[in-house]
Amino acid sequence: MSDSGTIGGSEAVAAAWAALRALPQPTLKALFAADPERVAAMTRRIDWPVEPGSDAETGMLIDFSKTHLSDDALTAFEALAEAAGFQAARSALFSGGIVNPTEGRAATHGALRGSGTPAQVEETEALLARMGMLVEAIHQGALGEIKHCIAIGIGGSALGPALAIDALTRDLALVDVHVVSNIDGLALEQAFAACDPATTLIALASKTFTTTETMTNAASALKWLAENGVEDPDGRVVALTAAPEKAVEWGVDETRILPFVESVGGRYSLFSSIGFPVALAIGMDEFRAMLAGAKAVDDHFGAQEGRANAPLLAAFADLYYTRLRGCQTRAVFAYDERLKLLPDYLQQLEMESNGKSVTVEGHPVDGPTAPITWGGVGTDAQHAVFQLLHQGTHLVPVDFIASIAPGDQLDPAHHRILLMNCLAQGAALMAGKASDDPARAYPGDRPSTTFLVEDCDAAAFGALIAFHEHRTFANAVLMGINPFDQFGVELGKAIAKQIESGEGAFDASTSALMAAAGLA
Repeated sequence: MSDSGTIGGSEAVAAAWAALRALPQPTLKALFAADPERVAAMTRRIDWPVEPGSDAETGMLIDFSKTHLSDDALTAFEALAEAAGFQAARSALFSGGIVNPTEGRAATHGALRGSGTPAQVEETEALLARMGMLVEAIHQGALGEIKHCIAIGIGGSALGPALAIDALTRDLALVDVHVVSNIDGLALEQAFAACDPATTLIALASKTFTTTETMTNAASALKWLAENGVEDPDGRVVALTAAPEKAVEWGVDETRILPFVESVGGRYSLFSSIGFPVALAIGMDEFRAMLAGAKAVDDHFGAQEGRANAPLLAAFADLYYTRLRGCQTRAVFAYDERLKLLPDYLQQLEMESNGKSVTVEGHPVDGPTAPITWGGVGTDAQHAVFQLLHQGTHLVPVDFIASIAPGDQLDPAHHRILLMNCLAQGAALMAGKASDDPARAYPGDRPSTTFLVEDCDAAAFGALIAFHEHRTFANAVLMGINPFDQFGVELGKAIAKQIESGEGAFDASTSALMAAAGLA
């Protein structure tokens, strides 16, 4: 992605950053006053067919006009993208090139929805077909009556499925799925309490099939099945893994192993066999609709250049606030109960991908990388954290996400009030309000981006996920870092194993805490 120690790597990159830092920082009101067409110029739309083969389209609108990006800033960011090699990096992503240099891997999650080389797409389509056959067989009773599924994983193997199932099964779930990730036994016991062991399937998701938390939970789940009269607990396990041989060794029959390729990272794996619990819950037609929405974003991201490219434009805004305005966080508020887990998902996607302190060449970065992603659901958050957003001392860029169509069947007043609140918050953050009473004054000039989908269905959901995948990648390219490794999660795990084994020397505080907790 780059070839020197500066972020992005080259003299041209350094010059682009210098040009950006030299620009004035206009207020939002000034930007709107200077350009009557600003809303049109700063709004992007990505569409996809209402259903396969249909000429009718639906889609997602993204309004960036309430960000501080001026035309001059966009021109400078486009120069940065060119200097950082964005086009080449994007081409490598979709063509199976090495975009994860520390591990020598490609990142082929795009191929899962048809965006990759013909060979990659053919391979992933075969794996998807294999998953579809197993899903259909289970729905038809091949494993007996299955009413419940406990999906066990952690990180990307759990966050994506949990979000998708919560978002897409509010009206109907073909199978009742409970996602368990925490090693805390209370999480697994809660799933046990909600399921009948006689009709429960275990979906065991682990890329390596060695993850301590996942395998410990899996052993307890099989014990629960056995203790409650299930004669063949192993026959109730479906393994989702990039290491199928490990699953066979563990005791899973190969007919119930759904592989995915090594070049699909955990936090990018929702559209792979890691999505099996989702497909089990919503059916393969809806799962393919999710893939189609993601593919529409892939096509847009692969074809559009510069500011016309919506995920790249989002990355421009992200870097404007982290690098030029010193913002340490970015908030995401979904004004849709179905997306209440989206901030949790984005935390891992963005912070595990771009929470790095060295470039792809191993040199220290010369500025901040990923902001802290956080958020909540509207309108609950308005009565909690929005006080800080409106009158606090932190400048926090905000993303608002909403669906034009309601997800409920109640009085339309519910959804109308929800949407009014969503749009009002963006307007209020920008406009502010003067007052002679300082406690009642709102400074305004606080940025936001608004995402509007026609309906929060499977396709729109897939589009939202793919958008944020590409936004994360674009940010990484512009900063010259590798978004596909995650060595930062390993050190704590290694020390936990030292505590378990009783080996190793620890600091005085940790030693005292071990003694107090009964671990010494």
